[in-house]
Amino acid sequence: MVNARALHFVFKIADRKLTSKFYREILGMKVLRHEEFTEGCEATCNGPYAGRWSKTMVGYGPEDTHFAVELTYNYGVEGYDIGNDFMGITIKSKEALERAKANDWPINNGNTLIAPDGYKFFILDEPQPQNADPVQKVTLASSSLKNTIEYWNKILGLKIFNETPKSVELGFADNQAKLEFIDIGTEVNHAKAYGRIAFACSDEDQETINNAIQKANHKILTPLISLDTPGKATVRVIILADPDGHEICFVNDGPFRELSQVDPKGTELLDRYISKDKSRE
Repeated sequence: MVNARALHFVFKIADRKLTSKFYREILGMKVLRHEEFTEGCEATCNGPYAGRWSKTMVGYGPEDTHFAVELTYNYGVEGYDIGNDFMGITIKSKEALERAKANDWPINNGNTLIAPDGYKFFILDEPQPQNADPVQKVTLASSSLKNTIEYWNKILGLKIFNETPKSVELGFADNQAKLEFIDIGTEVNHAKAYGRIAFACSDEDQETINNAIQKANHKILTPLISLDTPGKATVRVIILADPDGHEICFVNDGPFRELSQVDPKGTELLDRYISKDKSRE
């Protein structure tokens, strides 16, 4: 049985300045680390783009204990078409709603905040927990719950925490952010803005996952590969796609914990690169 922990969800963003305001000043997340790259990622972390890009990790606490959001920015790309694949992230934080009201940020349908690139955040009107992660779950679309459950539960080993005729909520542990799928009754369209969910596990579990996916004849987008980050740990990843094409990354846990330590200069780095970025002009 695979033992893993939920790490983050990857978004492509087109306006770093406004996006940064949303995550920091409205949702109340902190910049955990920021990295700049001169060329595309071997595991297509930034999508199918070969040029300069950046990665900013934001969240409510260290990545060792909190689910984060990865914001990937491709210089010169002015926007991404959104499909029906990503449905929202649920966060427990009445404080986020209060900040939205104070900053005149639109609140839709009572409790939904929409990021600059159109990604939805469902806010539970409850006090933000201080000793637990406010991020409750990520919700994605499914064209067939039967196929989704077969893949995520039977093959990848996520536990079923809740199931209805039209939805299923899965995860590796009680104290982690969950992954929810809702049957939308039609084909899942990822368009250009498609994201990626990431988990950490042991090297042995990576091998187990690799073998199970190959045996079941499911898609491997990037076979086990080592990725270098200058000055930081080298991590090994495998990138998969579920039956609906949702991308999944499994990274080896030990090196990732080293790589993902909070950078006290992360906010300063992000702000510096935002201020000197002229690619949108």
